Amino acid sequence: MATCPAPARQILTQIRNWVHSLAAGMDGVGPLDESLKWGEPAWRPKSGAGTTIRADWKAKTPDQVMIFFDCKTDLIDRTRSLLSSELTCEGNRAIILPLDRPLPEDAIKTALGWALRYHLDRKAS
Repeated sequence: MATCPAPARQILTQIRNWVHSLAAGMDGVGPLDESLKWGEPAWRPKSGAGTTIRADWKAKTPDQVMIFFDCKTDLIDRTRSLLSSELTCEGNRAIILPLDRPLPEDAIKTALGWALRYHLDRKAS
């Protein structure tokens, strides 16, 4: 994160803050493991309630930050079908956040919440 431009660093910090805040307020999620996966900041509930969330900025796509979910989940398909008016998805694993636009906070928090409770919600259905 230290090598990315200030606007990207601010967005990544905001995503981190949202992940921690959401996890603390969601039943069954609890504390997070915070680590680096593939050199990217990553968060996963210690409880096993959800799947890993990663976020990063890449020099090859300098005008955006990406939030990554496990490609074996349906999280990007769900985001694409239910939040496509607010969020752009790439493939089956990333949400694209352009640096030159305001963050769609509610939509991002919805997608992050789905990831934090992914396994709990699948068991309940």
